[in-house]
Amino acid sequence: MDFEKYLTPTRFIDSDNPDVIVYAHLQTNNSKSDKQKAIDLYYAVRDDILYDPYHLILKPEAISASQTLKRGTGYCIEKSLLLCAAGRVFGIPSRLGFSIVRNHLSTEKFRQMLRSDKFVFHGYNEFWLDNKWVKCTPAFNKSLCERFGAEALDFDGEHNSIFHQYEGGKLYMEYLHEYGQFADFPFDLFVQELKVHYPHLFESGAKQGIAWDFAAS
Repeated sequence: MDFEKYLTPTRFIDSDNPDVIVYAHLQTNNSKSDKQKAIDLYYAVRDDILYDPYHLILKPEAISASQTLKRGTGYCIEKSLLLCAAGRVFGIPSRLGFSIVRNHLSTEKFRQMLRSDKFVFHGYNEFWLDNKWVKCTPAFNKSLCERFGAEALDFDGEHNSIFHQYEGGKLYMEYLHEYGQFADFPFDLFVQELKVHYPHLFESGAKQGIAWDFAAS
């Protein structure tokens, strides 16, 4: 397998950004195994960067790992960009995965805004560890999960960590469709899918009262 594309800085996964490099080295160090580095980076991004699904600007220049780090907040894709970049800082092959999910951790307000209980292009991460790809999703920080009465997802570097557990008979995350894995964020496909599934958000006046900005689309 050619891992070079999963190690190289890209437009959205700017692992060569000085701030991203410093951040990654503050979370772990080269004395540890790749598995432990990935675990350290996962927990840092999961809890340092607060989940915010209401900040979405469809302008490529506004989306990157370094921009996520600078803001300290991000939606699932933005958090995955940062985790992917941090992994590449340490030479761990890292890539992105995207799915359509049904997320029961969402609020009624957000579901009403989307007019759907399906979330298009939910982002997660994959690390190449011990000769296999291992999935993890750093989207939901621990404090957010606690507010919803759910357990935050743990990651041990060996097993996939993308499904929130049942609690009280309730399933918190269902994966309905896989887009596949990517070496960089497929921005054009993302916008295309938003238009297919949430066309009302692109209508005139749709931005009123929410923080999403579709001006460039």
